[in-house]
Amino acid sequence: MIIRETMDGDADVIARIHETAFGQRDEAILTANLLDDPSAAPVLSLIAELDGAPVGHVLFTKMTLPDGDIAVSCLAPLAVVPNFQKQGIGKALIRRGLDDLARRGTDLVFVLGDPTYYGRSGFEPALPHGLEAPHPLPPQYADAWMVQALRDGVLGSVTGRLACADALAKKEYWSA
Repeated sequence: MIIRETMDGDADVIARIHETAFGQRDEAILTANLLDDPSAAPVLSLIAELDGAPVGHVLFTKMTLPDGDIAVSCLAPLAVVPNFQKQGIGKALIRRGLDDLARRGTDLVFVLGDPTYYGRSGFEPALPHGLEAPHPLPPQYADAWMVQALRDGVLGSVTGRLACADALAKKEYWSA
């Protein structure tokens, strides 16, 4: 498997991965909007390929914390084509993204997702650390708002409500 950063000509491939993985266009549209959103920069967009065929994509976009001078990213969305799910491709995309972000100086990475799945990649609930999602979450999703520190000493040193890219800031993304 090859994991590479996306290029300008990959927009259709990225859309196809998300549409196939989710069986709808919503995530593909969100991804395209995030890639075009200046408030999301800097972004890290990675594609996984097997034998030259694109099978997965992950996107990391900028977030900000009002309290603290730290670099923060959001993992969203992550997609793996159904025939290639449960083969470690999603985890490999996450790991490569986290490694690249750490080298670029990112301190914290957040995700709103399945705690069991993302927990296996080192994420933990963010609310106990005083780190709130951009919009209030329904109680049943409290543990789904997760964080991973890429630098020692950051968790516990900052708190507050995060802000995300404009394209991801719609309340419906945070309440479903």
